[in-house]
Amino acid sequence: MKFIKFNDSQIDSFLFMELEDLARTLTKDEEMEIEYRVSSYYDPYLKKMYLSHFWGQRPHEETVAGLKSDVFLRSTEITHGDYGAIARYVKHIRRSPVQSFARQLFMVFENLRLEEDCKKDRPGTKKVFLKRREMYKMYFSTQLRFNVERNIHTDALFCALYVLATVDNPFEELPSIQPDIDRVIPFLREQIMRTFEAKTTREVTRICEEISDVLEEVLEKDMLNTYFLLPDFNYEELQQGLTFDDLKRKSKLKNDDVIKGEKSGEEDVHEDKLPTWHQETSKATESFLQFDLEQGSKTDLGGDDAVREGEDGDQALGVVQGQSKKAKRNDYSKLEALETRKEEPQEGGDESFGKDNRYAKALVKEKTRPTSEERSQYSANVKEIAPYQKRLKQMISKTLEHKRILPRTDLHFGRLNQKNLLRLATDDNPRLFHKKNDPSHEIDAVFSLLVDCSASMFDKMEQTKLGITLFHEALKSVHVPHEIVGFWEDTNDATETYQPNYFQHVIDFSSSYKKESGSEIMQLEPMEDNRDGFAIRHASQSLMKRSEKQKFLLVFSDGEPAAMGYEQNGVVDTHEAVLLARKQGIEVINVFLSNEPIDEGQQTTIRNIYGKYSILVEDVSELPNVLFPLLKRLLHKSIQTG
Repeated sequence: MKFIKFNDSQIDSFLFMELEDLARTLTKDEEMEIEYRVSSYYDPYLKKMYLSHFWGQRPHEETVAGLKSDVFLRSTEITHGDYGAIARYVKHIRRSPVQSFARQLFMVFENLRLEEDCKKDRPGTKKVFLKRREMYKMYFSTQLRFNVERNIHTDALFCALYVLATVDNPFEELPSIQPDIDRVIPFLREQIMRTFEAKTTREVTRICEEISDVLEEVLEKDMLNTYFLLPDFNYEELQQGLTFDDLKRKSKLKNDDVIKGEKSGEEDVHEDKLPTWHQETSKATESFLQFDLEQGSKTDLGGDDAVREGEDGDQALGVVQGQSKKAKRNDYSKLEALETRKEEPQEGGDESFGKDNRYAKALVKEKTRPTSEERSQYSANVKEIAPYQKRLKQMISKTLEHKRILPRTDLHFGRLNQKNLLRLATDDNPRLFHKKNDPSHEIDAVFSLLVDCSASMFDKMEQTKLGITLFHEALKSVHVPHEIVGFWEDTNDATETYQPNYFQHVIDFSSSYKKESGSEIMQLEPMEDNRDGFAIRHASQSLMKRSEKQKFLLVFSDGEPAAMGYEQNGVVDTHEAVLLARKQGIEVINVFLSNEPIDEGQQTTIRNIYGKYSILVEDVSELPNVLFPLLKRLLHKSIQTG
């Protein structure tokens, strides 16, 4: 496990979820998602809003305002935008020598129009948009001077137009950019004044068309930088509405032409041998003939006069001619598939354990009989934690005995004893209640201990085993059922659509009482990655099958989740798993392990995931001293509520 930094900053999971909730509320779409990218835009195919990295690395208040303004704009775009107008505009500038300038200019003016619509519909957003304008004005004013000094004329003009479009003074002075450009500034000022009155996307595109047509004759080069992004979508298709097949397609080909002419039968045939893959391939080689098509021409592969659009993930077609017959060797056709065979899940995956874990596959690594060396190591650990374990057992025994001898009748609370109702008239402080049953001599609680077995635990695992030994021996001595599970993700076998996650049950509920159990704990070893949210959901599912009243889940970890495709959403997914477990009545506590002082960023991330229910251990060698009061408090709580 390691701390992942996304765009050189750790993700604030609370803020991320707040923004996602905001997006879903504004769009009234529970499937709406958000993601951070260089530029902000909305992808209707994926139902995803992309929020700009531009707002990162700033004071928290400015970051929140910037990101929220992106959400407000993208939400307003869905209801107030016009894909048909954008389609006509994109077609108009397709062959323009300043196409990048024209696309970015449209995004600036359209965002400003959407901003006004949003402020009109939701006056409470004015403060957020004011901060947005202040930050962008400062940025583009700086960029204007920078580009002028370096003779990047087109970019300088774009920055100047943004400044003119957002300043309060319509006569704002601009630095000289280049003689030809300076001569068209009055015309551009007039066009910008028109944008303030634009009410629709179509009106914005007309202004942008006039500006781009004039500047084609003035600008020598297109823009060098990309400040805003107008995505390459099929806007005509979006205007007509998306079909199911459209939604399956992630991106369009860059070109939209069709190969003309019919097959003559004399086409080139290449006989180079390349590895291929198909559904019956048991294991893919390191490389095989599979391509994601982004650019190319459509063919009549579907038959005469039938044109098939390329799809994202299209594969090269391998055709083989020949003959086959039954071989003389053994027939394996009736053999059942091996249980250990790893099959990748079907497209789409299973989201029952969270959308970020839809391709995660739970695999159980069976425990083995402890070796003599493991038994010896465990015996040494037991001797080291014996004083703690003895004190805990004595405390539990005394508490249970005290609870047993407490009076069960003539109480101020409990179950009403109707035989004592006369005391209401005769006593000043009547005791009318009793408790029905004698207290149980057992603790009505169950524990699950999840141990992060990622590679970064290599310098903490031995001390972690010592702390877990204390838990096991203490719980075993007072007959509290518990399980101890190590978890990790296999990095070598993980792919985008298959992520094997192993769970090693060194102690299970059924064996936790056994006197000889415990040596299996020494089999826990640091392995590879960790998908914490997936592991917590599995442990929660296991605990919910138990009948005990008190359920505790302790997660021993040393940092932030890190796994295949889990970098950005790992913190959020883990936090959602913790919230879900707590809603089900499970108390989730994190024990954060370290061998050095824990910096503020790490503390913030752990708080984002677990809230205040986290214990920070800066010196893992002190783990038993830290765990003793924790275990004492949890067991005492279980007795009092039992």
